[in-house]
This record gives sequence, C-alpha cells and structure tokens, in this order.
Amino acid sequence: MSGILKPGAVALVVGASSGIGAAVARQLAAQQVRVICAGRSRDRLEALAAELGQGAVALQLDVCDDESVGSLLDRLPADLRAIDILINGAGHDRGGRRPFDEGEMADWAAIIDVNVTGMMRVCHQVIPGMRRRGRGHVVNIGSVAGLITYPGGSIYAASKHAVRAFTDGLRRDYAATDLRITEILPGLTRTDFAINRWQDEPGRAKAFYDDAPGVLEPEDVASSVVFALQQPDHVNIAQILVMPTREG
Repeated sequence: MSGILKPGAVALVVGASSGIGAAVARQLAAQQVRVICAGRSRDRLEALAAELGQGAVALQLDVCDDESVGSLLDRLPADLRAIDILINGAGHDRGGRRPFDEGEMADWAAIIDVNVTGMMRVCHQVIPGMRRRGRGHVVNIGSVAGLITYPGGSIYAASKHAVRAFTDGLRRDYAATDLRITEILPGLTRTDFAINRWQDEPGRAKAFYDDAPGVLEPEDVASSVVFALQQPDHVNIAQILVMPTREG
C-alpha cells in the first residue's frame, strides 16, 4: 500500500511559527496535504497558513498548557480532526550554552517542559485517534544532542536524550499496529533557535551560525521528514540523523 503522504491527508505541525516547523509545513502543503500550523505566535501562523492556502489553518497552541493542548481537537474544523500526520517540532534552549550552575533553574525547567513534556502532551492528545482509525504517523524532531553531549548543553542534551528514548518507546508500544513513529535528529541548523537562546545578544546568535564549519537549512531537515512520510505502509523509518557535510 502507499504511504500516508498523499493529497488530502491532514497534518498537525507543532512549532510551525518558524524554522524547521515552517519548512515542514511548506513542503507538506506542496504535496497537497492539509496542514494545521500550530504554535504560540498567532500572527506568524496566520501568515503561514495564508501563504500555504489549500485549506491550511492556523492553531494557536501552547504545549506547556494542559488546557490549550487538551482542547486542540475541539478547536479545529470538524474535517481536520482526523489527524494522519503529527510533526512535533516545538523546542528551545533558552538560557542554555552555559555551565549548569550558572543557569537559572526556571530556564532549565522550561526547556524540559517544552522539549519533552510538551511533546508528550501533544502525542497523548493525538495518538488515541490514530489508534481508533488504525492509521497515523508521528514524527518527533530530536537533535544530534540526543546522541552526544557538549559543554554548556547539559539540560538541552538531557531533553533530547529523553526525546530519543520516548520516541523509541512509542515505536515499540505500537509495533503491533499500523502506526509509524519516526525521529529526525538534525545537526546544527540555521533557525531562530540561537536568537531565542541569547535574546539579548542578537550578534552572538548570528555569529554562532556564521562561524560554524557547516550549517543545515530548515529545508534540509524538512526534506528528511517528507522522505520518512513517503515510505510505503510496511516501512517505518525509525531514525534519520541529518548532519552538515562539514562538522565542527
């Protein structure tokens, strides 16, 4: 049988306000998928949905808020509630790139809440419907930091190691069903990520990418997502590690 990526399929892209999430939304819309652009920035989401056309909609969603996530299906048009594809792309490293004791505990807790617990909240809301319908594909955006650690990245790496374990556990939970579970692990990717990390130092964020030996673009990562979704129904791409050719 053909894969789940086909015209008319419904995809919920969480973290679609910018970066990898926005790139995924654009590439899915190019495949005539109906895209729900979800995230916290209403203006950005509405602009993206208008750009995509083809029945795309914006959904304001805070993955750290139980009520926001718990009501997400009810807040969608009835014909978009049967979600075929879930892309979990929300994440940040605000306050990161510093030794653990020099950071603020509130920042560390927020990283875990968005990157790990937020992803779990959304999966818990969407997967039951996929199971009832006997079809669905969940793609979690992890990171190479889920495989290795680095100085100043203890909490972010911990969050992405958790994403890797959670995603692998999901795949095993549903191994006897037709649900597919995939993790994409990008290396350094040029997004707003560094700007959000160093909100008061935009020059530092720009130099972080400019000084790197090699950097991926969001579209590179989105292409890997599309590849995983395009596989025939009997194939589950468990993980894809995407790295720039030149690594630091």
